[in-house]
Amino acid sequence: MLLGFASGLPLALTGQAMQAWLSADRIDVATIGFLSLVGLPYTFKFLWAPLMDRFELPWLGRRRAWLVVTQLALAATLFAMAATSPGSALTAFALLAGLVAFLSASQDVVIDAYRTDVLEADERGLGSSLNVLGYRLAMIVSGGIAFIWVDPTQGGGWTWPDVYRAMALIMAIAAVVSALLLPRIRVAARPTSVARHDLVGFVAVAAAVGAGVVITEQVFSPLARMAIAPLFAGASVAPALQLRWADLLALFLGIAFTLPLAGWAARRARFETLLGGLRSYFSQTGAAAFLAFIVLYKLGDAFAGSLLTPFLLQAMAYSTAEVGVVNKVIGLWLTIAGALIGGAAMLRLGLWRALMLFGVLQMLSNLGFWWLAVNGRGVLPGLTIPAFDWGFVALARATPVDGGLLMVIAIENLTSGMGTAAFVAFLMSLCNRRYSATQYALLSAFASVGRVWVGPFAGVLAQSIGWPAFFVVSTLSALPALLLLGRLRRAVRQLEDDARAPDDPAAVPVPG
Repeated sequence: MLLGFASGLPLALTGQAMQAWLSADRIDVATIGFLSLVGLPYTFKFLWAPLMDRFELPWLGRRRAWLVVTQLALAATLFAMAATSPGSALTAFALLAGLVAFLSASQDVVIDAYRTDVLEADERGLGSSLNVLGYRLAMIVSGGIAFIWVDPTQGGGWTWPDVYRAMALIMAIAAVVSALLLPRIRVAARPTSVARHDLVGFVAVAAAVGAGVVITEQVFSPLARMAIAPLFAGASVAPALQLRWADLLALFLGIAFTLPLAGWAARRARFETLLGGLRSYFSQTGAAAFLAFIVLYKLGDAFAGSLLTPFLLQAMAYSTAEVGVVNKVIGLWLTIAGALIGGAAMLRLGLWRALMLFGVLQMLSNLGFWWLAVNGRGVLPGLTIPAFDWGFVALARATPVDGGLLMVIAIENLTSGMGTAAFVAFLMSLCNRRYSATQYALLSAFASVGRVWVGPFAGVLAQSIGWPAFFVVSTLSALPALLLLGRLRRAVRQLEDDARAPDDPAAVPVPG
């Protein structure tokens, strides 16, 4: 649970909290959508995760030393981000946000590997629920209480830089807690590859990714603009929006070029820990289909959530205090409740039935945002949150809460928590403990594809077709995962049976 808290705290700071800061500085929705690309490290973390599998820092032991280093670096970078204004220095702000995402993704690599090493098959459902509990508690702090702090009339008079400095301090405290409280892993198998090959391999893969970025900027971007221009000839689409569509096409072309190039570089440089982890994973029956399912399962959630903060603050004109109370505090507590309910229900449902049931509920919950976009505020009776002062957070006066917003957020967060508990248990069941950092990083990177890559498309799409149609699209985007899960029924059930036996007894860690 403590590790889940440390993992969840930085995510909102490059996600919805950052979007609120950008909205306050009057950054347009399409640009905010593209700035979700600062989360790219979450989708590429499997490239450096092998180094965390292969190498151990000379103090604090396996996993724990990497964790303390990343948490201290996160604290320092958040302090730097707090000193940078997105309104006047957007490029520098985006680069710092990208560095926060890189360090946060690296921290997640270590936390996910540690959890996967420690939990046995019959502990994974409830263990993932407790992880989600800590994760969502952190998001209540960085993405909920923070919204109340910065509300100009209701909150404590904080600015967004004040919030980021406070979060930096919390991450520094988390590093101390990790160093002092986490049990040391005494017995854990690790890859036995040649260290030099892994280091050279990582540099080669990083160079390939860098080359892909340069070629995308210098070659694919001009080509995309040339290809897009005739499609908008004579159309009333604003030039800035036309440019965003061209950027989106260039992005997809760049991905299609860069990933094969990185794979070729890894093979040529004999990046053995990465290649060994991939071989171990793909030796499983249905491995490719599992990857497709991982990408698709949270796609509907990612679509609806990618621009939720601009939708509520800009399109629906809710106050930051109202959004903070409902979406970030009440809503996240409901997510925690959903995760705990989901983890407990999995003890009876099993993995496949839990994934299917919770996936259907997740999909249907997106229709709530469509209803809100169509009907607006004030349709359902609301309630009033009385003024309070708890020391760390306060409301200056009673805050009315829209009933429609409360209903929609309650349903969405409850079902999302249930789906997340089942999904995390599913990811853990796919990992070999010898390569747990590499494999979990690969799988969770695919899982974050929706959250990161949907952002640019979502921003352009919402601005082009309007919010009601956008949320219909987000609902339909959840269907492919459910259809694929139906075909994977036997494979998932076999996976659940196989996971009950440790795949490598020597790799099971014991707390010291």
